[in-house]
Amino acid sequence: MTDYQEVLNGIYQDVMSIKDRGVPASYIPELADVDIHNFALHLKMNSGDTYGVGQFKTAFSVQSITKVLALALAASVDNNDILKRLDVEPSGHPFNQLALLEVEKGIPRNPFINSGAIVISDILVSQLKNPKQDFLSYVRDITGDNSIDYDLKVAKSEKETGYRNYAAAHLLKSFGNLKNDVYEVLDFYFVQCSLSMTCEQVSNAFYMFANRGKCMSNIPRLTEQKVKRINAIMLTCGFYDEAGEFAFEVGLPGKSGVGGGIVALLPEHFVISVWSPGLNARGNSKLGMYALEQFTTKTRLSIF
Repeated sequence: MTDYQEVLNGIYQDVMSIKDRGVPASYIPELADVDIHNFALHLKMNSGDTYGVGQFKTAFSVQSITKVLALALAASVDNNDILKRLDVEPSGHPFNQLALLEVEKGIPRNPFINSGAIVISDILVSQLKNPKQDFLSYVRDITGDNSIDYDLKVAKSEKETGYRNYAAAHLLKSFGNLKNDVYEVLDFYFVQCSLSMTCEQVSNAFYMFANRGKCMSNIPRLTEQKVKRINAIMLTCGFYDEAGEFAFEVGLPGKSGVGGGIVALLPEHFVISVWSPGLNARGNSKLGMYALEQFTTKTRLSIF
């Protein structure tokens, strides 16, 4: 029987000896000053057993990891076909790339690149009475944790520097794929991405994707079909132009954020979350990618 705590301890010792830890996301001023030596790993088994190493109870800005949760909420409240407004194909391009949006007439390649996530935000602005509070309540409900909150300093920092997101939103609007006011949608989008969570909380939030759509309280939040589809999009699109590499090296559905967090899961088995603020050239956590590759190699647990 695998001793998961021993596996995590071994990965932690290995990671802490690595000198090249990547570079924090300096284009978001509030993220640039995070201590690059932070590292956390948290594993939640479907059996209920949990394991952790490092600062897995320290909150960080989860950024694009929230795109999966926003998609899940949109899928649960929107009766229209979301897939009429965006695709589910890997982009093969960075998360903030704009050229494809122009070529493909305002239909984002998938819901996890920024333009696709902005369309999801537009859907939530249309469907929810108070999008910011309702999204936060949703995350608190699926985790059973009311301590989760936004980091409004990070949201302000993104709002003041997110020029490419403004460009993407205006481009979407020009093609008729944004129904609400550009600035109202982006205001929600920036706040949504500023969600601050620990690795433990991230694992709890994604538990439903490993548990047939049932959250921590065993309440059904998504149908099994929707869970299957969202997991599939995470596998093919969760890491932008490094999605193929993650599938090849790690072999799990997952999602990264430029705050240095990554979450991955094996349906009906576990969720694993990692945080290391230094990013590689493609905007994914450098040591986080390495740690997850080590985990699936050592445990032989992946979807392949």
